[in-house]
Amino acid sequence: MLFGQNRREMRKVFFRAWQRHGAREPLEDAEKIIVLVAMRHPEYHALLNAPEANSEREYFPELGETNPFLHMAMHMAIEEQLALDRPAGIRRHYAALCVQAGDDHAAQHRVMECLGEALWRASRNGGEADPAGYLECLEKSAGTDGSTPT
Repeated sequence: MLFGQNRREMRKVFFRAWQRHGAREPLEDAEKIIVLVAMRHPEYHALLNAPEANSEREYFPELGETNPFLHMAMHMAIEEQLALDRPAGIRRHYAALCVQAGDDHAAQHRVMECLGEALWRASRNGGEADPAGYLECLEKSAGTDGSTPT
């Protein structure tokens, strides 16, 4: 795992990658992905430029807040899944979503919905994420199961 479970350390990785990018310093592989994800989310640039103000900030989904660090980390997880085609078949579903959405970033957001659901179910059930359920969600989302896409 890239960051471990420590929120502070995970956020430091994001801030450091963004700072190194701004200083035009060489980036490590994971930092390159962080910067690519951040570049697609200009709404997060001010946050990434102010680590002292945002390293401990709380986000409350029940108040409609999106955690930008979680959002970017999910993009990174999807990038890794696509690079490895794990779970097997994710690339095929993603390709269908890209065609449908007309944009790879929008397609990743559709994948993210299924990934979030799979992680939520795993957390609720106290186990691992179910790859088959995840792929089934992607199949339905892409309409590759014969249903109308969601």
